[in-house]
Amino acid sequence: MNEQSTPQNVAAPPVQAQGKSFGIADSAVRQLRKLLAERNTPQAGLRIAVKGGGCSGLSYTMDWAEQPTEKDRIFERDGVRVFIDGKSLLYVAGSELVFEQTLMSSMFKVQNPNVKSVCGCGESFSV
Repeated sequence: MNEQSTPQNVAAPPVQAQGKSFGIADSAVRQLRKLLAERNTPQAGLRIAVKGGGCSGLSYTMDWAEQPTEKDRIFERDGVRVFIDGKSLLYVAGSELVFEQTLMSSMFKVQNPNVKSVCGCGESFSV
């Protein structure tokens, strides 16, 4: 099931990045719920940002945030929240956060249809 999350605004005017939103996949919802329960911070959220750097020019950063900032858009689904600042949203609009688990690793990934190329190590991208 691939539901789109519902954006909410916090103090800042809404950012419309080509009319697209940001989705949170079932796998990401399950893992975020688990991690938030372990942290005992149900109102916190995952902050996703796009920063300059890496082989291809841009990279994602993900970190816990106790609350959104004034410049964040909040994407919420089934009780979990993702915070994305307006500048980063320009790069990830139309994307979906997923959680992948294999024998070798487990990680959150942004499945981004805007990406034109990825570096060999997979840590950076360009749009």
